[in-house]
Amino acid sequence: MPTLIGISGSLRRGSLNTLLLRAAAEATPSGTTLTVVTLHGIPLYDGDLEAESGPPEAVTRLKEQLAGSAGFLLVTPEYNNSIPGVLKNAVDWLSRPGADMPRVFGGKPVALMGASPGPAGTLLSQTAWLPVLRTLGTVPWFGGRMMVGKASEVFDGDGKIKDTAVRGQLEKFVSGFAQFAERLQGGR
Repeated sequence: MPTLIGISGSLRRGSLNTLLLRAAAEATPSGTTLTVVTLHGIPLYDGDLEAESGPPEAVTRLKEQLAGSAGFLLVTPEYNNSIPGVLKNAVDWLSRPGADMPRVFGGKPVALMGASPGPAGTLLSQTAWLPVLRTLGTVPWFGGRMMVGKASEVFDGDGKIKDTAVRGQLEKFVSGFAQFAERLQGGR
């Protein structure tokens, strides 16, 4: 069964997207592992820093986790109708040097999901990611959609999903993506 990497595009401690990612890890089907990773410690991309000392340790560690995974789940907030800078910045670091992109991202299954306090979920953010994912050479999974609107009403005080419909949708989403990643991995 596949080992997946889950990345929340928010650094905030109480992030709705990080709560959604943790719930996805709990909803992962038996035999599949979803490892939750953090973007803490990844500085703003700086080509001079890269040229002088190479990628920071946090970038190298995440890059190796992604390269060794069967796929990854991007949990994307929606900021100003688009993608969050912290997640895009991490992807920019992870794609360096360009010769490394096929090893880290090439043919890698990826799924997008997100949570928002607004009613529309993260449709615009998820859509904005598609050209980036295409450029990286990933294989997006389109077998389900997971856009949690009014997310502050979905989680209880302990950060658990209290909305049974959302919980069921999440379980179906994660299971479908795990199956997709396993099929794609088997075809390699």
